[in-house]
Amino acid sequence: MVKSVLVTYILWAVAGPLGLHHLYLGRDSHALLWMLTVGGFGFGWIREVIRIPAYVSEANEDSEKARKRASAAEPPSLGPVRFAGQVCVGIYFGAVAMIALNSLNYFYLIVLPLSVGAGVHLVSNVGPQTSNLQKTLTACLITSPIFYGSTFSPLPISLAASVAAAQHRRIKPQRAPGDAEKLAPRLYRLSLAWLAFSAPVGYCIFHNTTATLYYLSDCIAALLDVFWFLPWLRSVLEYMLLMPYRLLCVFTGGGYYEEAWRKVLEILLKEYTQREKEALKVLSLDSDASYEEITRNYRELVKTWHPDHNRNKNAEEMFVKIHQAYEVLQRWHRPSRVK
Repeated sequence: MVKSVLVTYILWAVAGPLGLHHLYLGRDSHALLWMLTVGGFGFGWIREVIRIPAYVSEANEDSEKARKRASAAEPPSLGPVRFAGQVCVGIYFGAVAMIALNSLNYFYLIVLPLSVGAGVHLVSNVGPQTSNLQKTLTACLITSPIFYGSTFSPLPISLAASVAAAQHRRIKPQRAPGDAEKLAPRLYRLSLAWLAFSAPVGYCIFHNTTATLYYLSDCIAALLDVFWFLPWLRSVLEYMLLMPYRLLCVFTGGGYYEEAWRKVLEILLKEYTQREKEALKVLSLDSDASYEEITRNYRELVKTWHPDHNRNKNAEEMFVKIHQAYEVLQRWHRPSRVK
């Protein structure tokens, strides 16, 4: 069936960030990428306003003509946009894995590199081009031990995978005219891929909201710290990253310097983890203790159990427990993040 430019633009405008127009054109890899990244984080979807005619022409191209062109073509060159997309999506997949799957055994050696490699390969598989999945994953598995345990490990792993994918690019084999698949099997495969990506994330968010927000906050703080030598740029980035916070203040009826938004955050984080419950017990606190109460009890207990003043044989061990408990609860409240 011949594809229409007008219909493609309508689908792009109505549900473009979800990849509906790519599904219409038979670009399933592109559709899946848009589903998982909400239109390439919005930038890819906007860029497509000038790319849609080429996509439609490619979808309407005669299969036999495309087969002859593919067989005579040289390995496709990798443009800077696709390479940047590979790196960004690889980091994105890696960050999602660090949030949702970091409790698995051998996470940094196997799970993380495979997640990053899947993101890079998905971008390299968009359109008529593809790359060698085995080579891409091998590059990830070789790079991951070098940056074992690092919060920023998805970045070098994604770079290595993107370079490997760039070196092994090729044109996809074209289907014969009678090989067109029905929509139902394609939707089934896309649904399975979407569930495989979103199910661990959903479980983590609903069952470990605190850890999820901590990881995101730590990543943002580390990103801002990179620009310590350019305070003005750091301020601009911080302003942009805090824009959702400002919008939340508006919707909750508070101003920028008011604490109305904090009530929403406290509702999200009202459930303590087991480790935090144990910390409350060590500091002799109730579950609704404020940050000031936590600090006051910590200081009193530190004075009481300091090894230099307390001759009890368990004083040093108790002193360490008190300090660790305070760090846990300080991280939970962390007033420096609530400005």
